[in-house]
Parts: sequence; C-alpha cells; structure tokens
Amino acid sequence: MSRILIENGRVIDPSQKLDRVTNLLVDDGRIVAYDAVATGNERIIPASGKIVSPGLIDLHVQLREPGREDDETIQSGTAAAIAGGFTSIVCLPNTEPPIDTQASVEFIRQKAARAGNCHVLVAGCVSKDRGGKELAEIGSLVEAGAVAFTDAPRGIQNAELLRRALEYCLMFDKPILNHPEVLELSHDGVMHEGTVSMVLGLEGLPVEAEDVMTSRDLRLAEATGGRLHILNISSQSSVELLRRSKSRGVGVTVGVCMYNLVLTDESLRTFDSNYKVDPPLRSQEHVEACLQGLKDGTIDVISSAHAPRASETKMLELDQAPFGMVGLETLLGLVVTKLIQPGHLDWMSALEKLTVNPARVLGIRKGTLEIDAVADITIIDPDVIWTVDPKQFRSRSVNTPFAGWTLQGRAIQVLVGGQPRL
Repeated sequence: MSRILIENGRVIDPSQKLDRVTNLLVDDGRIVAYDAVATGNERIIPASGKIVSPGLIDLHVQLREPGREDDETIQSGTAAAIAGGFTSIVCLPNTEPPIDTQASVEFIRQKAARAGNCHVLVAGCVSKDRGGKELAEIGSLVEAGAVAFTDAPRGIQNAELLRRALEYCLMFDKPILNHPEVLELSHDGVMHEGTVSMVLGLEGLPVEAEDVMTSRDLRLAEATGGRLHILNISSQSSVELLRRSKSRGVGVTVGVCMYNLVLTDESLRTFDSNYKVDPPLRSQEHVEACLQGLKDGTIDVISSAHAPRASETKMLELDQAPFGMVGLETLLGLVVTKLIQPGHLDWMSALEKLTVNPARVLGIRKGTLEIDAVADITIIDPDVIWTVDPKQFRSRSVNTPFAGWTLQGRAIQVLVGGQPRL
C-alpha cells in the first residue's frame, strides 16, 4: 500500500520551524498533506506520544566495502543506519581500493540499492588513491553520482591541492569535507596530548595538529569561496577560530563527533582500545567548548563517525589497535540522553543538526518534511529506556565503549522513500 498515514505524532521539522501534533500523509513515496484524515485506504502508523522527524542524515560513515568486509559491509552498515534512525548516510572513500573512479562510485551505489535499506550518498576522493598528491577525476566522479569530496579519515595535507580542489569543486557546486589534522604534528599519537597521556606514558595527539589545519582550511575557504565542511572538530581553539570566521561571513560549515561531546581522555585510563578514536577524546575544557559551540550555532552538524573495526584488530595493544568506534546505532540515544535531557539542546535544535543542516552541507533536498518532499521519515520514541547491547547491533562490528550504558530515546520506525524499513 503506497498511502501511509502517520497519526497524532509530534511533527518536528527544523527546515520549516514546525513543531506541532498532527497527522502526516504519505502517498507514492512523497509527503502530500498535513492534518489528513483516514479514508480507509491507508496504512495507519500510530504515533501518539512519538516524535515524527525528517529522516536523520549522517555525513561521516565508513562502510569499509570493498576491501575490509571483515569490518563492515554495505548491507550490514546500512542496516545499522536504519536501526539508528538514519535514512541517508555519506560513505567515506577509505575503501580498498579507494573511491576515486566512476566504477567505484557506481559499485557503492549499486550495492546500496541492492541492500534496500537507507540512501547511501557517495563521497569521492579529493586526490587519486587518497595519496594527497594529484587531484582525482572530480568531474567524472560527479557524473557517476558523487555528492561530495574528501580524503577522510585522512586530512588533506597539501595546501595547494586543497586550494585547487575548492576552486574546481565550485564548478560542480560540491563541498569538500576535510578532516582537520596535520600529520607532521600528530605523528604516531594514540590519544589526546595532556596530563593523562603523560601519566599513562602514551604518545599524544596535540590539539595544535587540529587547530593549525582548521586555521589553514578557513583561510583557503575564504580566499576561494569554495564550499568547505570541516568534518569533526574537537578542540577549544578550533571552536573559537570557527566562531570568529563565521562572524565575518565565511561560509564554512563544521561538524562534531558525538563521542567528543560525551567522553573525555580520562576514559583511556582503562587502556580500552574502544576509546581510541580520531579525533581523540579530549580533556573536559575541550568538551565544554564543543558543547558551547553546539549551543550557539558555531557547530552545524552532529555525526556518528561510524568506524567499524573487527574485534581481532581492536584486541591489539592500544598503540597497535586501529582508531574508531561504531556509532550509528547509539547516536540518537546519546543525543537524547546527553544533550536534550540535560538541556544543552532542545528537540528542534538537535534535529536541525541531524537533518536539514547535513542536507544543506551537501546541497540536497533532504532533511525536510515539506509538501512534495521525498518521504524520508524517522519516528522516535523519546521516552523509551534501553540498554546498549553490542550483541544486538546490526553492524558487523561491535567496537563501542557504550556497551551497558542506559540511554533514553530510540527510533521505532523509519520510512525511506515512503517505504517502512524498521
């Protein structure tokens, strides 16, 4: 049945500044009416006491296929996205081989279509083979369907390459998504450089590695007028740099990983490699600066930074284990529990950073419940209490530090193009 009536839900749509209890009618995969009345030929989804939101969008997901299917596949990664309430995710190009050809973009899109879960938006490489030396064939990647360009989770080290990429992508109106880290400064760091790393005797990742690249990227974005999104800031100085640049009208956008809002470097005292992430968990003053940036609008987007890793690799010594944690299936619960419940954000501002803002970064018509928009919808139970159990994850990997946490709020139904998926 193509007609679906979502009844009596609290519809919150930041793109329209809409927050009211109403019925929402979906027909033929699109949103067609508010305040609709059942006629008997619709599938009814009762939503009393639930929040009806535009489908959540994540700009920072590693799907790992092709090349590392032991970590994740497109099938399992998109299933995890649906379980977390996401209708669209951006696939980073750090596959093996990297996504730097038309064929590789088409492969991801075909596999995602076959999986039949959420929309997978492909980010192509900025540089050939993610080598940081020569621009990839950006025009052909756009033609194949790439929506953005990045070498993440590796930052673009060559300033001239980034400048040319920003200028070139203007021709196609596509954004550059960059990971802010100067490798010459971060070296072989394991965790945030500070008191805890010194006590533990672990190589540090200094905030300067992030701040220097953030400053450089902001200057190049201002000089070129290019569309730049900084994927994941984590330091106090980066927040301040961005706040000043935005006040001058620089059109850059910025995201933050959820874990950088709820965890600190103190967690590494456990030597648990699930806390080894990049950007690293910072000290409390940096977490507080990121929270303030989130509240005042300096930070536009919240992402999961979903980085699945097979258990055998995460069981290595801390300095040998790879960076990353899975995040798609826990992000929404963490947002409700750690951001909305304590009063850092309200539902409107939180959903803005998970829906319309990511869509605006990409320049796509998603993250909205406007009439005639594609019916990508997430229905959330804001009151349900649940415990994080990695054994129940749809993801192939279970590398999360949140196992056993009690969270509030969870997606209970997801529609992708008007089709129920959860």
